[in-house]
Amino acid sequence: MTDRRDPALRGRLVACALALIILWPTLVITEFKPWILLDEQSLGATGRFLADFLVPAHSAEFLEMLLRETWNTIAIATAGLALALLGAIPATLVINEKLSISALGTGRMRLAARLVRQAVRWLLVLLRSVPELVWALLFVRIIGLGPTAGVLAIALTYCGMLGKVYAEILESSDSHAGDTLLANGSGRISALLYGVLPEAASELMSYTVYRWECAIRGSVVMGFVGAGGLGQRMDESMKMLAGSEVAAMLLVFVALVALADQFSKVLRRRLG
Repeated sequence: MTDRRDPALRGRLVACALALIILWPTLVITEFKPWILLDEQSLGATGRFLADFLVPAHSAEFLEMLLRETWNTIAIATAGLALALLGAIPATLVINEKLSISALGTGRMRLAARLVRQAVRWLLVLLRSVPELVWALLFVRIIGLGPTAGVLAIALTYCGMLGKVYAEILESSDSHAGDTLLANGSGRISALLYGVLPEAASELMSYTVYRWECAIRGSVVMGFVGAGGLGQRMDESMKMLAGSEVAAMLLVFVALVALADQFSKVLRRRLG
């Protein structure tokens, strides 16, 4: 009689047991208690909130405020990303080894060039290691509530992210044209613009738009700590359990992310 047992059954059972053994202590440490949601008071508050949630707020005064705060959110994300680019692009030129003039011929960079590159790399590591929410908390304490804290927080964190990823994209692209320009006496900027950039333009643009989309999401989150925009208004509405207002803000937030995604597709299609 043919044995119909799954030969991988024992391995799957062992893997499930190991996963439970690893997961259980983490649930205990984090005080994970989902049954609290079934408490009578919690169910009542949830029911009232969801009842309001099904009909988004649409009064003229609220929609005017929503439009204003949506524009503020986009402005925070865009300004923060623009400032990040001002730091990330020069940092990319510094740490990109393929654009090193000192390495031409010998293949080895001078000691001073290596030290400068390493210092800039560590600076980028420091900037992207601190989440934008932490930067926002810091700047809110220093300069007070408002969009300025969010703009500076996005600028610092995204400068580190963009500088690192831009350098990796450029280094992984075909460098033959750039090497030829450098070997014939061209400057680093010219080698970048005419040799390296055309090969990586689509990927660079796609990643930049993706980071802009992330900046929009981040600006909403930072609003919960007082950095302005939709997040700050959403925090106020959630504290008052105004489900209809939260629903309207979430719909606008989803629309913003969807528009950013479509914008990215259009740019990739034109650059491809």
